[in-house]
Amino acid sequence: MPTPSPVLLDLMSKVVRGESSYDELLRHIRATENSPASPAIDQMAEVVGATVDLGRQSRCGFGEVIYGAGKPADLVARIVQTQLDAGQSALVTRIDSETASRVQQSFPFSFHNSIARTLRVATTNDPAPEPLTPIQAEQTLHAAVVTAGSTDAPVAEEAIETLHWMGIPLQRFDDIGVAGPQRLAAAVPALRLAAAVVVVAGMEGALPAVVGGHLASPIFAVPTSIGYGASLGGLTPLMGMLSTCAASVAVVNIDAGFKGGYLAGMIVRQLRKATQSKMMQPEGVSG
Repeated sequence: MPTPSPVLLDLMSKVVRGESSYDELLRHIRATENSPASPAIDQMAEVVGATVDLGRQSRCGFGEVIYGAGKPADLVARIVQTQLDAGQSALVTRIDSETASRVQQSFPFSFHNSIARTLRVATTNDPAPEPLTPIQAEQTLHAAVVTAGSTDAPVAEEAIETLHWMGIPLQRFDDIGVAGPQRLAAAVPALRLAAAVVVVAGMEGALPAVVGGHLASPIFAVPTSIGYGASLGGLTPLMGMLSTCAASVAVVNIDAGFKGGYLAGMIVRQLRKATQSKMMQPEGVSG
């Protein structure tokens, strides 16, 4: 029996939770039935200017992400169309607003976030979901994205858009840096519900370690280039995060919101698969 795609599993979960309709689920299934078969794990497609790795979704769970900086709109559009023809949604990172606007002209189901500098293109209408309610957060495997300050928002938005593309539910917590410890303390009960947490911080980069001391879930720390001269364009928070004694904290590159979001999404996806596999086992059979 073939394994349902992550997008289909997420849509089915939304229907069960009342966040999406059966009609939307049926439209997705019909669109999938009319699309080409899933590419083999080593399948590639040649377009003018690029070689598209269509097998990455089969190998790694999610398709190839397009790094948009410096790419002309027509090249981005060709890559996106190739992915859509294979039944895969597309995510473009670090794309400027002018290029994104030109690419969007070719795709009706496209969503540009100018703050994150991302462009998501789907095979069906797939806007960003509403934030989880407290009750939904208690009942749903999800990720959390935390910012130390409001100026960290562009990097956090990139992580959030990545999680949306992956079909991962999330909660976000803005501006709860260590300068106001009461703000973090108020958020800790909700943060403890997340399966993985992305913490985005500049300045001295202290927040991930403090968050890690409160939670039992993995923390993906993203240093940002926000701060005064001694922050050295993100090197100071990067070094601080790498040097942390909080065992649950792993660190990605400076301003790499995509990487932090992707890693958190993979954690949630694996937990979701394990939970669904356990639910599908016949009664009395252990894994």
